[in-house]
Amino acid sequence: MALHAIFSRRALTPQQEIADAVVLIDGEKIAAVGRRDEVAVPPSAHRHDKRDFTLVPGFIDVHIHGATGHDVMESSPEALAAITASVAARGTTSLVATTVTASEEATAKAAEAVAAWMQREAREGAERAPSAEILGLHFEGPFISRARRGVHPEQWIAAPSVSLFRRLLDAANGAARILTLAPELPGAAELIAEATQAGVIVSMGHTDASYAEAMAAISHGARHAAHVFNAMRPFAHRETGVLGAILTCGSVTAELIADGVHVDDAAIRILLAAKGPQGVILVSDGTAATGMPDGRYRLGTFEVSVAGGIARNSDGKLAGSTLTLDRALRHMIALGFALRDVLPMLTSNPARLLRLEGRKGCLAAGADADLVLLDDQLQVSGVVTRGAGLDSP
Repeated sequence: MALHAIFSRRALTPQQEIADAVVLIDGEKIAAVGRRDEVAVPPSAHRHDKRDFTLVPGFIDVHIHGATGHDVMESSPEALAAITASVAARGTTSLVATTVTASEEATAKAAEAVAAWMQREAREGAERAPSAEILGLHFEGPFISRARRGVHPEQWIAAPSVSLFRRLLDAANGAARILTLAPELPGAAELIAEATQAGVIVSMGHTDASYAEAMAAISHGARHAAHVFNAMRPFAHRETGVLGAILTCGSVTAELIADGVHVDDAAIRILLAAKGPQGVILVSDGTAATGMPDGRYRLGTFEVSVAGGIARNSDGKLAGSTLTLDRALRHMIALGFALRDVLPMLTSNPARLLRLEGRKGCLAAGADADLVLLDDQLQVSGVVTRGAGLDSP
């Protein structure tokens, strides 16, 4: 395979900053990372002079429903191709395809489609053009609270059921990664244990749980929380609820939609003060409306309206977002957080959650060649996904 060497002003690995950096890429993998005077670049390597830019690992989105007019629930290769190509252009090189509460048949069909897509990619390798890799499935529902359902259709909400979960697990054919549920529901403890045993990350979300109920779920294996603050029992000083457990439990990672709409900036600062940068994962919760003009779009089985870039259902409730992770990065920087602290929230933190350290979310020898070039304004100026995107210097 052809060797490529990318020279940049600096590289953030993200744990380490390397000035005057070079990243050597061999096929779909990173072969070496270091200072220009430390890495031996073979004469045969194609050289890419990007010394006006900062090189960072590709972003990982663990909660995304769609983009560019398409939704994961469409269950078609065309939809998945459009979504993965669209978000790659904005720096997202890996994602966990997320379902929305729907019928058992519709959810299983989406799971089968995603699993088939992943199997095809494994057989055929990376696309020639940059395209985000689907790492698995995030089942958001149907085991959620009716009181905190957000815009999830009430008719498809189901009580926690091990048998239904196993049906979805079978449809996913090894691709299930995350299950978001309301831990206070009867049967949730058994389902958490079942999912954990199956290697699926249990996420608390769309929940009206008390502090005690959330802590019980954590003791049974829950270790993640979906779009924190949104679709959750509000915090109160005498009954802190699920938020109290999330904010004080170091074993739980917290998703954050940092778009300036879903979560107030003061609440973002509270979350970071409580969890630290290592405990937060930036997500898009992106929908089919992402990257599209204002109008009407599908989210799962229902329609949302987008005005001013904000997606809402017919009742005026927020319905996912039109956010991309590069915008989330810039929003956090605008709040005064340092790039060295924010970048792991898009890269190494989600990789750690998914147990993909060393392969994703880092610039290191042996890792997948997923890279993003950022200009001085942190705009995406170039993307490489598993070596794709390096056809010409």
